[in-house]
Amino acid sequence: MKPETTKAKLTPEQGQHLFQFFTEVGIIHQLSAKLVEAHLPHNLTNVHFGILAHLSRRVEGETPLQLATAFQQPKTTMTHMLKVLEKHRLVAIGPNPNDGRSKTVTITDTAQILLGQTRAALAPDMANFVSQVDPETIAELVPHLTKIREMMDRARD
Repeated sequence: MKPETTKAKLTPEQGQHLFQFFTEVGIIHQLSAKLVEAHLPHNLTNVHFGILAHLSRRVEGETPLQLATAFQQPKTTMTHMLKVLEKHRLVAIGPNPNDGRSKTVTITDTAQILLGQTRAALAPDMANFVSQVDPETIAELVPHLTKIREMMDRARD
């Protein structure tokens, strides 16, 4: 069930601030994705990395449809991404023990190693980031960003 929405009226200044907010978030996402991708092998993308990180927290695995929903991708796009990951032996795709009509995707040990190596390779970049941005500022922003993400996630469902 979607949460009730109200039709708030924005002043032109509020609308501009909102547009700037989403522009900045989008640019930060693009820059951080390119930073991650610079440390990935096999021309893997930040989305591939995200799928692996997501599966690393799901020991039982997930179906391609669950992954497509989580990443807001069409199922065909997710199927293609999973085939790329399977080709590199980063995921295993097998029968779903709970539903014989679908498959389950699990992360491999090779992918767990790749995740660790990529995070380690990113450590100097993160240290540089922290040297330029106060960690307390980040800590203060996270709850606000989480609240915005949760609200937008509920509105999506």
